[in-house]
Amino acid sequence: MNTLILKTTSRFLFTLLLLLSVFLLLRGHNEPGGGFIGALVAVGAYALYALAHGLAAARKLLPLPPLRLVGWGLLLALLSGLPALLQAEPFMTGQWFKVLGVKIGTPVIFDIGVYLTVFGALLSAIFGLEESSAHPEGL
Repeated sequence: MNTLILKTTSRFLFTLLLLLSVFLLLRGHNEPGGGFIGALVAVGAYALYALAHGLAAARKLLPLPPLRLVGWGLLLALLSGLPALLQAEPFMTGQWFKVLGVKIGTPVIFDIGVYLTVFGALLSAIFGLEESSAHPEGL
């Protein structure tokens, strides 16, 4: 299955899918998309890369282990609700701030947390399935 065409195109598609993933993440609050669907596209990019180049090569592209990304995502999603409490509003009420001249809101921070959580959880599952299929005697 590891053909030259798959290996060559997977590098291009990996980059393209990750860019689409970030686009979906950032546009998702006002239009279809968001952290969940963006993470699904990113997981697809890593799964394709792992099929073409092997699991070890795909793992090398990750900045952190997948389960650690889950933890950071959950923490970020939780922290996105705290500014509302500091303003004496209900938890998870959207708050907007100007940072370096750019207006950023807590819903975007929440979406990034969802993105990291879904990405880490699904990628961990896919990598685990790939490892178990490579070593069937461990089942």
